[in-house]
Amino acid sequence: MTMLRPQPPGTPLPVPSPFSAPYWEGCSREELRYLRCANCHLAIADAPRICWRCHSRDLRWEKSGGRGRLYSWTIVWRPQTPVFEVPYSVAIVQLDEGIFVVSSIIGCQPEDLVDGMEVAFEFHPVNDELKLPYFRPVFPGGSPPPD
Repeated sequence: MTMLRPQPPGTPLPVPSPFSAPYWEGCSREELRYLRCANCHLAIADAPRICWRCHSRDLRWEKSGGRGRLYSWTIVWRPQTPVFEVPYSVAIVQLDEGIFVVSSIIGCQPEDLVDGMEVAFEFHPVNDELKLPYFRPVFPGGSPPPD
């Protein structure tokens, strides 16, 4: 059996834009951030310049509680470049705040993934400055199992 694990240092790094930089700065501090409209309170997963619902420009970064449910996923066995270790998951997680984020599930076998599985985020370094969020299944008792 093959455990899903974080990617090792050396994988391609994200290139933050001026609008997404606060998200990546949060990741470096082990904070999973998202935007919320101060006008209509819509939670927003990406980094737009205006609220998708009410068109307000008053958007504020908030910290996620870090829990959610697995919405969809795929297991990658043939990566785009050989720097990625396989298998790895590409997953869509719906956070408790209501937004959907793309990440990776770790800490279980590929065949353990099920729709609606409860997950919690944790961070893993890709270099000395940046950590990426991964999600781990939360099993009965409330805590993710160790690798």
